[in-house]
Amino acid sequence: MRQMKIARQTATRHPHRSMERRCIPRVPVSFGLMYSAISGDDVLMGDGIVVDLSKDGLGIRGNHPVKIGMELTLFLYLPDGEDPLFVLEANVAWTAGHLFGVEFKKLSLREGNRLHSFLLAQSIQQA
Repeated sequence: MRQMKIARQTATRHPHRSMERRCIPRVPVSFGLMYSAISGDDVLMGDGIVVDLSKDGLGIRGNHPVKIGMELTLFLYLPDGEDPLFVLEANVAWTAGHLFGVEFKKLSLREGNRLHSFLLAQSIQQA
């Protein structure tokens, strides 16, 4: 029981440890996004910067705090000059102050293909 308490405290102080459990590596990026959620009777609207990205999720530095498990809608302003990439549903996986990670839950086929193309272009640029 005491060991569990210590482990939880360590995970809280070092949230990056949760990122180490990723199955798919994220590509470092930097572009804007908007996120929104409904929490009870309140509507949350935030802006931020995408700091890393994969086909399954992304890391965000946001201007409005979120909670683990919160469901967000995202508008990603990819640097391709097109309309924002729309993610209907994403869940907050971890938080560390204004940094947090989300996992994509609902992404249309069109948006998924666009994300895949963007990630492919990023990996070619970094090679």
